[in-house]
Amino acid sequence: MKKTQNIEYAENIRGACIKAAQEGFMDASISGLCAEGAMEAAISAMQSLNLKKILDEEQSS
Repeated sequence: MKKTQNIEYAENIRGACIKAAQEGFMDASISGLCAEGAMEAAISAMQSLNLKKILDEEQSS
């Protein structure tokens, strides 16, 4: 695997983590959780990401 490919994969995973965190935080905030609870929800959203699916999608494109 080329170095540029590794960087692209890493950037896509980082982007997916950021998106999951933002969505998790927003959903929790809308549901009325405090900032600490919303942050926990954001972290949980990142932990539950299916990294294999993200990599498989990258390899198929």
